[in-house]
Amino acid sequence: MIRGLPLMPGATLGVLGGGQLARMFVHAAQRMGYFTAVLDPDVASPAGRVSHHFIQTDYIDVDGLARLAGFADAITTEFENVPAPSLDHLAAARPVAPAAASVAIAQDRIAEKAHFIRCGVPCAPYAVIESASQLDAVSDDLLPGILKTARLGYDGKGQRQIATRAELAEAWADAGSVACVLEKRLALDYECSVIVARGHDGQIVNFPAQRNLHRDGVLAVTEVYEGNMPADCAARAIAATKSIATGLDYVGVLCVEFFVLADGELVVNEMAPRPHNSGHYTMDACDVSQFELQVRSLAGLPLTQPRQHSPTVMLNLLGDLWFRNEASAEPTEPEWANVLALSGVHLHLYGKTEARRGRKMGHLNITGADIDEVRGTADFAAALLGLPIPLSE
Repeated sequence: MIRGLPLMPGATLGVLGGGQLARMFVHAAQRMGYFTAVLDPDVASPAGRVSHHFIQTDYIDVDGLARLAGFADAITTEFENVPAPSLDHLAAARPVAPAAASVAIAQDRIAEKAHFIRCGVPCAPYAVIESASQLDAVSDDLLPGILKTARLGYDGKGQRQIATRAELAEAWADAGSVACVLEKRLALDYECSVIVARGHDGQIVNFPAQRNLHRDGVLAVTEVYEGNMPADCAARAIAATKSIATGLDYVGVLCVEFFVLADGELVVNEMAPRPHNSGHYTMDACDVSQFELQVRSLAGLPLTQPRQHSPTVMLNLLGDLWFRNEASAEPTEPEWANVLALSGVHLHLYGKTEARRGRKMGHLNITGADIDEVRGTADFAAALLGLPIPLSE
């Protein structure tokens, strides 16, 4: 066990990043009796506005990091693109989870894929492109494909569909000739993800496999219920995620996203070293949420295997919903009262001061006695909000 752990309620837990994931971590920590400290550059950060301590500064500000370490007894991160050296710097003074080395791998698709392969988890066929010679050497078998920048890509950013070698050369040049990965485009049946939590002592627990629907590269719908995907496929995804976490000697909450191909084969897409959009349903459908497990793993507390008590559908709420009135350029608050009149609906808004198209503003969890009831309510709620129907494909 790490020196100073476990940390009991009354201690202070810190987080780098002040967005919605940090806000939900802060709420979970406070509910359990912890004090919290947040560091974020945004003066209006959602987590900073609800935390006991808020340090408004850049992630590489040494003085700000020292202030965070002065408040916090242990520190985590909200997102994977926080500078890994900042986590390393903090780790000299306080327990940090996940470790900088794990976050650094998740920040680089090339290192990430190499780790997946080491863990025996299959990826889509791919090629690394870091130079003109590697570009020329790309096999025609990888086309059509998807060119992805190796760093700073999420929610479909830094990606481009490629059909020909000419398009590949153009896309790589448009990306600034930076390090990229070209992945072969595969025939997908659907997408899924698995969330695990792993402790300092190596104990690991998992949530059920989550079936996901993306629109324009952004998660739109997650469905979790018994039979949401074949049992053997779910078991393989859970085992692969645990292998990836164990191979990193990971501590904290980790999400791994997968593609399920038309023939039932499972290939890994990417990992997120943090709680994940697809796990938000755990706040209302499980006896312990992904954010409570983030608190427990950081503080060195025991991890209990989560139990899902209700089938559920999660709807992602983007800022587009605030602009349904085409006659007005100003955002208009959705009619939440009509949605909240539906049984089993749980609204979570993230406290963001400005709605913008494409911005994650909140999510809606729908629970019920069976999946048919839940889907019916989810469809009705989506229609009220103006979300695309049907919710599944």
